[in-house]
Amino acid sequence: MGIVVIGAAFVDIKGFPQDIYIPNGRNVGRIEYIHGGVARNVVEDIANIELRPTYVGIVDDTPLGDAVVTKLRNHKINTDYVLTIPDGMGTWLAVFDNNGDVAGSISKRPNMLPVVDLLEEKGDEIISNADSVVLECDLNKGLVKKVIELCQKHHKKLFALVSNMSIACERRDLLKYYDCFICNQQEAGLLFADDYSDFTPEQMCEVLDSKVHAAKIPAMVVTMGAQGAVYSNMNGDKGICPARKVHVKDTTGAGDAFCAGVSIGLTYGKSMPESIEIGSYLAASVITSSENVCPRFMPRELGLDIEVHD
Repeated sequence: MGIVVIGAAFVDIKGFPQDIYIPNGRNVGRIEYIHGGVARNVVEDIANIELRPTYVGIVDDTPLGDAVVTKLRNHKINTDYVLTIPDGMGTWLAVFDNNGDVAGSISKRPNMLPVVDLLEEKGDEIISNADSVVLECDLNKGLVKKVIELCQKHHKKLFALVSNMSIACERRDLLKYYDCFICNQQEAGLLFADDYSDFTPEQMCEVLDSKVHAAKIPAMVVTMGAQGAVYSNMNGDKGICPARKVHVKDTTGAGDAFCAGVSIGLTYGKSMPESIEIGSYLAASVITSSENVCPRFMPRELGLDIEVHD
């Protein structure tokens, strides 16, 4: 079944200014509607490495929902566990500045509770056949606990990513159950109730190492944009991984591609630095893509000696 990704599907509405972005004024530009959602993005990125992942989530009972499922299937993603219900997807509205960074956004989150019933019925089947599980950890707490329970039962690695850190902060007690927790520098500040915006990678690495051990988090990676990423784990390993120097077109989806790459590496036997390198490579390919998507790669191109799942 490959890597199983559990989380919400969204419709992303993105606005881009034609010239210098004026925060308090009218901006002429273009607007795009695309399929989004952290988990949906991650499963598509994994599929672009030809790894045949499985997606567990919800779509609308509309042509738009049908289109999301069709696109996933075209990427050879297993959608057998995707539910279809009214108003099943979320919406993310974002405005970007002329540097390709998000200037402001609003999101409407979908109701993911029906997935709990799905996991009660078919959770053993889904998780027992997984190579690992990637979970959007700010979902309903009952859903998150059910996924943790199933991963422990079947001895599967569980990687956590976040779409709303304010909600995830309410589940700090669950961090100890994730084999690796991935977030960005700003989100780490929210999680640990501090401001790390001016920290260097060296400073961030030391802080992260202290926090990981204090909170008993098995492993954690914090991305720092152009400064790269830092990591630490309970075994005493820590380090800094530089970012790739690229021309930025649009940063949307870069964090999701990074999460996909790290999860792929850790699932298939790579070390943390090697896994972060894969994540950085995928993230760089997204922010330089004219379509803002992760290009297709074969596993061997990323140093993965694994067979493609049928």
